[in-house]
Amino acid sequence: FAAQSEGQLALTSVPGKGTEATIMLRAAEAPVVPEATQAFTETAPTTRTPATIMAVDDDILVLMNTQALLEDMGHRVLSAHNGEDALRLLDQNSDVDLVITDQAMPRMTGLQLAEAIQVRRPNLPIILATGYAELPADHANIAFKLDKPFFQAELEKAVGDALASRDDLNVIPFKLPAM
Repeated sequence: FAAQSEGQLALTSVPGKGTEATIMLRAAEAPVVPEATQAFTETAPTTRTPATIMAVDDDILVLMNTQALLEDMGHRVLSAHNGEDALRLLDQNSDVDLVITDQAMPRMTGLQLAEAIQVRRPNLPIILATGYAELPADHANIAFKLDKPFFQAELEKAVGDALASRDDLNVIPFKLPAM
């Protein structure tokens, strides 16, 4: 998050005293609320149906934050640090309603994880969360994309839209882009 915001993160750890995390960000000239955030805030659902959501991210801080946001929305959250763990959890939990996965992960990208999930559960909605503006050339079949960093209202809107798609017969099948 710090790097994407043109800032820095410094960690200092002293045995017996603890760890200090310092995030340094550029100062803004004037407070600006992006129009997209305003739209999400205005249209965020007010009633929530609890769901079981799997969050997948190799960055532990991002994963913990995503989990906390989802739990604040009333959802049950299963967490995985990589694609292999996510697939194991999915096989062990038949009640997963939605998967939110990072794109840039070692050994298995979010796109590759999504393809493996779609083989197992073709109608399971998947949100691809990414801090990168561009994805591989042929990604038009991604039904749900969430730009990182995101606010709770944006996450809530994406989750609501994805969960609503479960009952939609027009769910877009997910295919791994040819590379």
